[in-house]
Amino acid sequence: MPAPGLSAVHVHPVKSLAAYAVGEAVVEPWGLGGDRRWMLVDTEGTVVTQRQRPRLALVSAEPVPGGGVVLAAPGSAALTVEVPEPRETVRVRLHRSRLDVVEAAREAHDWFGAFLGTEVRLVHLDAPERRRFIDPAYARPGEPVSLADGYPLLLTSTASLDALNALVAAGDRADEGPLPMDRFRPNVVVSGTEPWAEDGWHRLAIGEVAFRVARPSARCVVTTTDQRTARRGTEPLRTLARHRRSDGELRFGLNLVPDTTGVVRVGDPLRILA
Repeated sequence: MPAPGLSAVHVHPVKSLAAYAVGEAVVEPWGLGGDRRWMLVDTEGTVVTQRQRPRLALVSAEPVPGGGVVLAAPGSAALTVEVPEPRETVRVRLHRSRLDVVEAAREAHDWFGAFLGTEVRLVHLDAPERRRFIDPAYARPGEPVSLADGYPLLLTSTASLDALNALVAAGDRADEGPLPMDRFRPNVVVSGTEPWAEDGWHRLAIGEVAFRVARPSARCVVTTTDQRTARRGTEPLRTLARHRRSDGELRFGLNLVPDTTGVVRVGDPLRILA
């Protein structure tokens, strides 16, 4: 077996849009640089994700210098969206969090509204270090987080995905497998470990950057969405419910909190510290 290491890095510039693969990324206290600094909200200011709108999987957001993005989607002309100038913030709701964000230009709202067929707004997290914080039950007081569901980074393992796919193949919906890693929308993917070895990890380092494990990742309906077609099935939740249920959650992957900052690169070694 090869030595454990980092095999892929992904950022999601706009929450719930297609992942963007990179060779390296800066680790900031609130997550990877450029990851989940934008998101969509509805007319009531509540987050809109693939949970409600699976077609968001078909939209890509390519990061550009300065924090902006280039949006692209089938049947739509590409649109460049710049980081909005500092101005009055608006209060929005992201799951159990209420936080202040800055709205993008009107053109971005209209672009997404035309694609989705419903009115939405694109918003930007201008200052994660003072806008939103991790649940203190799983972090130190005041540790920040981006517009991710709850934690700065999500780690998954290729060995565990292989093991999960073997379970899917042995089940009654084998036609839905094998599942690709993008169903789980990780930031960092590690290889060279034993299946489910991450269940016992508490602290780890990727290259020179150290992380704490906040908690296992509880999986939702987004994992059943084909990220290339936006069609939904029943896997992996069907198989996770049979084999990876714990405390009422269906688990795959780990939520991480950075202990240090730095750069992680594909090929960096993985070290388990505790």
